[in-house]
Amino acid sequence: MLLSFAFRECCAKRYVQLAFCSAQICIKNLNARGLATSTSQLFVRRTSQRFVNQTRGAKTHKKKTNNYQDEWKQRNKTILTYIAAAGVGMIGMSYAAVPLYRIYCQVSGLGGTAIAGHDAGLVETMKPVKDRIIKVTFNADTHASLQWNFRPQQSEIYVVPGETALAFYKARNPSDKPVIGISTYNVVPFEAGQYFNKIQCFCFEEQRLNPQEEVDMPVFFYIDPEFDEDPRMARVDTITLSYTFFEAKEGQKLPLPGYS
Repeated sequence: MLLSFAFRECCAKRYVQLAFCSAQICIKNLNARGLATSTSQLFVRRTSQRFVNQTRGAKTHKKKTNNYQDEWKQRNKTILTYIAAAGVGMIGMSYAAVPLYRIYCQVSGLGGTAIAGHDAGLVETMKPVKDRIIKVTFNADTHASLQWNFRPQQSEIYVVPGETALAFYKARNPSDKPVIGISTYNVVPFEAGQYFNKIQCFCFEEQRLNPQEEVDMPVFFYIDPEFDEDPRMARVDTITLSYTFFEAKEGQKLPLPGYS
């Protein structure tokens, strides 16, 4: 009887232990599955977030790169525009330099260039300096390419500052074809050029001469009365007016006045 009761009690304990072990195994399995699921979800979430961040970063970098490229292209266009404008300006100035320099010389008398143009009121009211007599001599030259006979009709005349004077040159075309010539001029000494005023002349104007044609070319001028007041002109008693004729050709460049 006692033996039977002890055997039953041992079996009951064994069943309880087995049930408890089974319960522990199930709990462990459930915990393992839940942890794996949470880990998987966390991994997926983090991976998705990283992918999104990387995608956004790539788009932002690409956008910045495109902006830099557009800005660089715009700067290049601006620089090229400035360079082109500067080139055109330099070409224009090179073509305009000679005529502008001639105009400046004619206005200021720089380089022995006689001053062109006059004030009619000044010519009428200026007072001659009778005690200052100046000899004006005349010279004529032709370029080797021009087959003209060109000479002054008088070798010299005597004038006083503040008094007008008239002189003549003669040009002849001995060839059998029409020739167009153009002249430049200067005054020696150079410092006297600012006082030598031409009222009428034939300089820088094209002159067409037919075969065997001969023409007279007048020069109407005066010496400014201020010539007598300039200390630099105190020892100057002779002034030379010189003309040089060139054949007028397309692209022909005349030498600068006073430096021919």
